[in-house]
Formats: sequence, structure tokens, C-alpha cells
Amino acid sequence: MPRPTAAQYFSGSATVVVSALVLLLLLGVESGPGVVVVCAVSMVLGLLVALALPGRAAAAPTTAAPTITVRAHRTAEDMERAARRERVGGQTSRR
Repeated sequence: MPRPTAAQYFSGSATVVVSALVLLLLLGVESGPGVVVVCAVSMVLGLLVALALPGRAAAAPTTAAPTITVRAHRTAEDMERAARRERVGGQTSRR
């Protein structure tokens, strides 16, 4: 399971705080069990909001960087091919 992103942490936490304050103010809860229920509902809302945001797995797919191979020396065959290309290229450019 991938780890949550910073956006998921932030939005979930903000949802918990804001929803708890709004529910406490709107419902006028003063008893202990009522506050516990409001906090539990706020936590569930925060969890749902955090899960609704796309995570790392749903982010844009990354492409693998192309691998570049570097050879330290040229073989005789490589030098012959390059010479042929130069000769062919030289003939076509003169026409």
C-alpha cells in the first residue's frame, strides 16, 4: 500500500478540524458522549476526504529514462561503417 501524500495529510487534517468545529457549533453539544460522537464523525469525514484524493499510484505515469550506452573505443568495423557513410554522403552531396 503506498504512503499518503502531503496533500492527503493536509486535506484530511483540515477536514477533521473544520468539521469538528462546525458540528460542535451547529449542534450545541455540551455533554461528553456528544463530543466523542462529533469527534468520531469528524475523523471519519477526514479519512474519507483523504482517501478521495488521488495518491501516488494514480498520479501521472512516469516513463523510464532512456539508457545511454557509451563505448570507450571504436572497433575496426565501426570505423569502416563510418568511412562508408562519409563516402556515400560525399558522393550524394556533389550531385
